[in-house]
Order: sequence, then C-alpha cells, then structure tokens
Amino acid sequence: MVDDARQALDALIREHGEDYSALSRLLGRNPAYIQQYIKRGSPRRLSEEDRAQLAAYFRISEERLGGRGGAIAAAPSPPALLPVPRVEIGASAGPGAIAEIEEYGPPIGFDAAMLRGLGVTRTTGLSIIRVTGASMEPTLLDGDDILVDRNAVVLRSGAIYVLRLDDVLIVKRLVSAGAGPLVIRSDNPAFPDIVDYDPATLTVVGRVLWCGRKIG
Repeated sequence: MVDDARQALDALIREHGEDYSALSRLLGRNPAYIQQYIKRGSPRRLSEEDRAQLAAYFRISEERLGGRGGAIAAAPSPPALLPVPRVEIGASAGPGAIAEIEEYGPPIGFDAAMLRGLGVTRTTGLSIIRVTGASMEPTLLDGDDILVDRNAVVLRSGAIYVLRLDDVLIVKRLVSAGAGPLVIRSDNPAFPDIVDYDPATLTVVGRVLWCGRKIG
C-alpha cells in the first residue's frame, strides 16, 4: 500500500505536469521533500495533513495516496501560491551595478498554472529581480519587477535575458549575429548595441519571463 501511494503520487505529478520541488513548497516543506518521499521512501508515509492537502490539490480521494477511502477532496481555497524569492539588488538596464544575486528578500507568490503557462518546468531556478535604468524602455521601466528563470539558459535570439558582463548584472536582449558574437541590445534606441566585448566575459544568468510594475 505504501509503494502504491508513492507510485500514484508520481503518476499524478507526471499527468498534471507538476514539479517535485513546487509541490514540496506547496506543503511548506523543503524543496526535496516530495522527491525523497517518492524515490527514497523517506518519510515512509505522508502525514495526514500533507496527504489531505495533496488530495485536495489534485481533486482525488485520499485513498489513492494511502489514506482512508471517502469522497474526492474539495479543491483548496484560496489556491496555494508558490513562493519565488526576490533579489534585492537591481539588474541594470542602464550603466549597471555590481551583481550579488545571492541576497534574497521576501518572496512573491505565483500561481502554479501561471508559471506553467510561462514555460516554467522547474521552480527552483526562479527569482524576482528589480530593473534599474531606462535602456530597456518601453518594454521594461525603471523599478519594474521581472521574473527570471535561471534554468532557461538556452539562447533564443531576440529574447530578454539577465546577463553578467564583466561582473556587472544587466538586463538586455540577445540577438544572434550569425558567426559573430551575440549582440547585446537595448530596446531604448538612445542606447547603442554592445558588440565590442570579450565573449568570455559574458554569462547568461537566466531568461526574463514576466514583468510587473506599479501603476500611477
């Protein structure tokens, strides 16, 4: 029965396109909790509270997860939000600032379905970074919060990325220039393209997926 519950949960995760770490955070656990339960058998059984919350999330009977039989659990209300950590230092859209992306502030909650719609496959690589500078106007404004996926480092020409260039953190578009180095481009035409740089000094931190800003 215990192994059946693990297999049932693993099947549900695959069927719904969920993520081990995201579900762990949904339960308020460490990111490896669900993976360890399924793959290593630790803990041996889900707690009643965790089982009930997962059953409600997937809208199934707790019996499928090793609990007692009964009606399908009601969907949780309000829907749980997945916390995305916020980096306090800005990613420059202008002159730049020395990058220290390890300094996290209070997280921002995102709906799991929204993240999936943005193409997120693993929530462990997400961060919120605040833009500083005007070089990405009108797309990104000074003070905007951007959602950055640090797992999305496969380059798409024309997409917006957070970059580390000569130990400076910046947010720009990367444009393929054929056989030459990537062009680092601003959306604001007042700022010229960056083409004369050593490619060895360029690191892709992650791709920008979403922007939020204060109105008024």
